[in-house]
Amino acid sequence: MNYSIIKRLTLQPKTLFLIDGLGALVTAFFLFVILRTYNVYFGMPPNTLTYLSLIAIVFCLYSITCYFFLKDNWRPFLRTISIANLLYCCLTMGLVTYYYSRLTTLGVTYFLAEIIVVFALVFIEMKTLAALGQKTRGR
Repeated sequence: MNYSIIKRLTLQPKTLFLIDGLGALVTAFFLFVILRTYNVYFGMPPNTLTYLSLIAIVFCLYSITCYFFLKDNWRPFLRTISIANLLYCCLTMGLVTYYYSRLTTLGVTYFLAEIIVVFALVFIEMKTLAALGQKTRGR
């Protein structure tokens, strides 16, 4: 992992909320529009895709709201979305396992790729929080 990204984000940590919010919006679009429309190529039940997209929309609204309205004391909010993203990864992995026999290769690939991307974001968020914690204690 390139730690210069972490260093940059410690200077502008609210940027993580924007990245998170836009990523959640893209996820919601893919789940609700693309995967539901072309469900035969992915295999995840449409109702499940709807619920996952609703979760992504909630995450998007949370992160975008934090980006625009938090002035300070944003660390607990970043920790909250990091944990929520981690739980989303666990939920998605559970659904992939549960519906594995119904999923196509493309469906499994999509969901595993999504888990990897979201987990990478969680990693960056947690590393940024840790770096900022050290920075604060070092004062």
